[in-house]
Amino acid sequence: LNVMGSFRRRNVLFIMADDLRTSLGCYGDSVVKSPNIDQLASKSKVFLNAYAQQAVCAPSRTSMLTSRRPDTTRLYDFKSYWRVHSGNYTTLPQYFKSQGYFTMSVGKVFHPGIASNHTDDYPYSWSIPAYHPASFRYEKEKMCKGEDGKLHANLLCAVNVTQQPGGTLPDMESTDEAVRLLKTRANDDVPFFLAVGFHKPHIPFRIPQEYLGLYPIEQMTLAPDPNVPKLLPPVAYNPWTDVRKRDDVQKLNISFPYGPIPKDFQLRIRQHYYAAVSYMDAQVGRLLRTLDELGLANSTTVVFTSDHGWSLGEHGEWAKYSNFDVTTHVPLIFFVPGVTSCHDQLRESTFPFIDPLTQSKPIFKIMRNMVELVDVFPTVSYMAGLKAPQPCPDISFQKELCTEGNNLAYTFQHQEQGQDEEAISFSQYPRPADTPQVNSDLPDLKDIKIMGYSLRSRDYRYTLWLGFNPKTFKVNVSDVHAGELYMLADDPGQDNNVYSDFEPSVMLTKMASLRDDENKTQHMDRWRDGWM
Repeated sequence: LNVMGSFRRRNVLFIMADDLRTSLGCYGDSVVKSPNIDQLASKSKVFLNAYAQQAVCAPSRTSMLTSRRPDTTRLYDFKSYWRVHSGNYTTLPQYFKSQGYFTMSVGKVFHPGIASNHTDDYPYSWSIPAYHPASFRYEKEKMCKGEDGKLHANLLCAVNVTQQPGGTLPDMESTDEAVRLLKTRANDDVPFFLAVGFHKPHIPFRIPQEYLGLYPIEQMTLAPDPNVPKLLPPVAYNPWTDVRKRDDVQKLNISFPYGPIPKDFQLRIRQHYYAAVSYMDAQVGRLLRTLDELGLANSTTVVFTSDHGWSLGEHGEWAKYSNFDVTTHVPLIFFVPGVTSCHDQLRESTFPFIDPLTQSKPIFKIMRNMVELVDVFPTVSYMAGLKAPQPCPDISFQKELCTEGNNLAYTFQHQEQGQDEEAISFSQYPRPADTPQVNSDLPDLKDIKIMGYSLRSRDYRYTLWLGFNPKTFKVNVSDVHAGELYMLADDPGQDNNVYSDFEPSVMLTKMASLRDDENKTQHMDRWRDGWM
């Protein structure tokens, strides 16, 4: 299969949001106003069921950008650099750089700090040093006006941008820099790979105040399942400690670990999250408009995704840090000119900027089968005109370039013929104890005692919480701490854990029949063998 034919290599614009769940119009969310991402999606292949491998920033980004699962990167927290910690794995931008591309990073692409060697993995991955917006330094400072008129470090932080330092915000700065870089590459024969990482809708919700007007508080609703499920194992719950640390949340005196947050404040959180999505959507629109104006839309593959999702009150939770769909389910959108969309010569623009107040209802080309973020590396490589990395061997710590994902190129050429019952995705999350602790959301490697392995198929989500040794990175598959099973036809919100209703052999028989591909099979076999 070669969907690229004789096309010359395409540029790549790789856009990543932070903590963005599938709250987008193109994913069926009727509340959000995301016209620019929806417009991109209308000319793209939209993967409706894409899942992150671990619902927290550094592990997820490292996994996606190396196409290795967390058990291979051995990064479950923020405190290791994979090249030293596990293996000298080639990254997605590094691979493009090795193939003659000029590679650039703007904003949050790799997780900053030791997780990317304090350099965003430069010079391995990037042709020039990574850019970070100067205004990001204020994100954790007291920048939000409270009811007392004083500045606080609040969760809810809608601001007058003109009153902020420099009269700007991080994602605005990142878009400015990405636009500048695109202009420098417009007339260059060297193909480029530009990664742009937006900080929103990650907390705090420090966003332009005008976006709140898109979501009147009286029109906001609570999550359909705002309570902690009765049969949820305590190990599965995340107590959203980072939210609790914000000044405005501290004043609420919410009990640890289960809360709940007062309903009026829940509505405000949801309002601010959606407003943050619309603000980020406007930055995406600016970026795509520039691609258009520079005449690059016909020669550039655009990928839009997120590192993981975020709970908006579902199961009584307000963060990522879990194996539920609301935290692992992410948008994944591929625009490939000439493949997903043909340029209309009568139209002047492929991506005209759309004001969030404008409503449109485009048609989307969708793929319903389960896919994973480890699939991004081989797929974008192939769709840009490069060879996709080969699948990794069973033991791949010494293998610098390979993939633990799948090349999804076949999905661009063929219409999906119904849903594949055997397609599966894997996620995992570590815990320090069987019950919620102050470090349950983000335990350091040395404190991890339990690993929750989660399998998502079309029909169910099945999770086992197993004993884990952080010194050997080994799972004790006979040490089962808890289990979860949600049958999605009757329980799409994953609120009714029926794990105790099923004999383990029923699920194991189901899993034994799964033979989606060699790579997923190898991971599945390892886990299943222990469960049997």
